[in-house]
Amino acid sequence: MTQIIPVILSGGSGTRLWPLSTDQSPKQFLALASDRTMFADTLARAGDSTRFAAPLIIGAERHAALMEAELGGEAHQGARIILEPSARNTAPAIALAALAAGGGNAVMLVMPSDHVILDLPAFLAAVDTALPAARDGWLVTFGIEPTGPETGFGYIRMGDGLDHVPGVRKVDRFIEKPARDKAQAMLAEGHHSWNAGIFLMRADRYLAELARHAPDMDAEARAALAGADLTARLIRPDAERFAACPSDSIDYAVMERAERVAIVPVACGWSDVGSWDALAEIGSADADGNTVAGDTVLIDTRGCHVHADGITVTASGIEDLIVIANGSHVMIVPKGRSQDVKKIAEALKARSQA
Repeated sequence: MTQIIPVILSGGSGTRLWPLSTDQSPKQFLALASDRTMFADTLARAGDSTRFAAPLIIGAERHAALMEAELGGEAHQGARIILEPSARNTAPAIALAALAAGGGNAVMLVMPSDHVILDLPAFLAAVDTALPAARDGWLVTFGIEPTGPETGFGYIRMGDGLDHVPGVRKVDRFIEKPARDKAQAMLAEGHHSWNAGIFLMRADRYLAELARHAPDMDAEARAALAGADLTARLIRPDAERFAACPSDSIDYAVMERAERVAIVPVACGWSDVGSWDALAEIGSADADGNTVAGDTVLIDTRGCHVHADGITVTASGIEDLIVIANGSHVMIVPKGRSQDVKKIAEALKARSQA
């Protein structure tokens, strides 16, 4: 049976988990959720050689050395890295991957490199469930069973089941990040999942839908790879042609417009680790409700998330704070306010440019 090609998306500007994550070393290259980097954890998800072929990675040219380091060793000798000369969002990136995969009926498992999946067997079971539909030409996405009225995720309303493909349902519609009352109403209604941004689909089907709904993007992606050696370890698209690609996400460019779109709901301990609050939620708490990493000394401290990178952090008598420190910066915000990190990083950047 033909193996699935893992396609690992490794973009990102590194702002949401500042000060540890930066533009030069975004969160996928950090060991935040385990003793391995998030990139390495993503590679390991596709480590079963009976199920998966060598991976295709799409990432920024400036991160080439970081990606090469992650692929060191014999286990990933067949991996290829497509080096994006500019950031054009996920739809053009996946187009490059589909073309590098041969543009035929090869099935691709598209995964961001900076997500956490705690229950790997459940995730792989969902991939197995989705595979017959993907081979039959459906674009399959994976919906995370909601645990609450989260407003930071997009949602998917699930429709009827596919005939003869147990566990796979048609997508009724995609829903933008909702207000809290709308999220609560969707959970009460049922039939809704969080949009995880993970996909299983044939390369030719994706390219056909892209050509139909975003023809300029399809044409420029093809032109960008026209002279490239697609068998090379490092694949470099033409910078000028790739920059001419319209910038759009796979959801907007393809998934929300295509007709044969399906979903497999799954509970697999997923998180996009989109904030320090999210990381604190998946960590193992001590008896006082603290989640910690690195060298810390906490006295009479409760419900805090403390991350020390190369520096000792001490605290006493605090509650419900996020404390992140490295050799050059210390950030302290109340729990529930970690989205302010982006504002902090922007303020520092503006100060440095003043």
